[in-house]
Amino acid sequence: MSHNEMDNLRQQLDEVNMDLLELVNRRAMLVQEIGKIKHKQSMKRFDPVRERDMLNKITEKNDGPFEKSTIEHIFKEIFKASLELQEDDHRKALLVSRKKKPNDTIINIKGEQIGNGKLNYVIGPCAVESYEQVAQVAEAIKHKGLKLLRGGAFKPRTSPYDFQGLGLEGLKILKRVADEYDLAVVSEIVNPAHIEEAIDYIDVIQIGARNMQNFELLKAAGDINKPVLLKRGLSATIDEFINAAEYIISRGNGNIILCERGIRTYEKATRNTLDISAVPILKQETHLPVMVDVTHSTGRRDLLLPTAKAALAIGADGIMAEVHPDPAVALSDSAQQMDIPMFDNFMNELAKVNRY
Repeated sequence: MSHNEMDNLRQQLDEVNMDLLELVNRRAMLVQEIGKIKHKQSMKRFDPVRERDMLNKITEKNDGPFEKSTIEHIFKEIFKASLELQEDDHRKALLVSRKKKPNDTIINIKGEQIGNGKLNYVIGPCAVESYEQVAQVAEAIKHKGLKLLRGGAFKPRTSPYDFQGLGLEGLKILKRVADEYDLAVVSEIVNPAHIEEAIDYIDVIQIGARNMQNFELLKAAGDINKPVLLKRGLSATIDEFINAAEYIISRGNGNIILCERGIRTYEKATRNTLDISAVPILKQETHLPVMVDVTHSTGRRDLLLPTAKAALAIGADGIMAEVHPDPAVALSDSAQQMDIPMFDNFMNELAKVNRY
């Protein structure tokens, strides 16, 4: 073969490459249009029956030098890339997506900024039991220079016979204590109907793991002008978690804090399995601040400090942990709550790590 013949064939090859590029991009635009229709109709993006039908039609027409299996492999890669393109379009469209808003969302809670690079803490008892109990914890929190007081007034429990919380009376106790110690109240609401009566008593609405996909509650939280701390569901994927936040922001409330609190796996050594890698993924995928609840993820007070260090190291915006004046007599989750001396040590040890 002469040099001219080689150049001629290579030129033809370059032209075919450009034709293929044009066709692949044309196909991609069609895929994007189909993806928009699927999104509007809440259809699954992957349709294995349709993919098999397309592959069959293509391989039946194959009369070139490539084997059927090779053609299938090439087109499956094209189909895979097309599916990813649809998913990227979906993520790009989400209001919580970092592609939509590249800058971090910073939330102001009574002067405390969440998401500005400084580590924040949300500390308090699992459940509000009495004024005295909450006040003792609030005093310890205040002494450490913290601002965010958590406490459960409405407690969704696995067993209907477990302590369900004091309800509105619990919120009143939290509000009274918070006012006395100049703290901000973070408390869970479990029913959309409770939001209106609770709004005067709390500064941050917490939506717990068991309610992450309570869509009416998410919508109700999105309709008010209060920050929302949204916990990941027990068995929720990160994508499902992000979409739950989208329910809130789509109603106009963008002050959302995401909270990783462990997921259910086969492991029994801890209450749940802390998915620490969720923190950087959520920080990359969304513009929202991300906290880690070390108490509910582990269910063990001896693991609170090391998991908090891990959360700090991996870039979490905040740490949630439970403190009770006397955990042995706590009405709920006694094994996982710190007493006040243990909390003091917890904060001192984290301060050492946070200096570097």
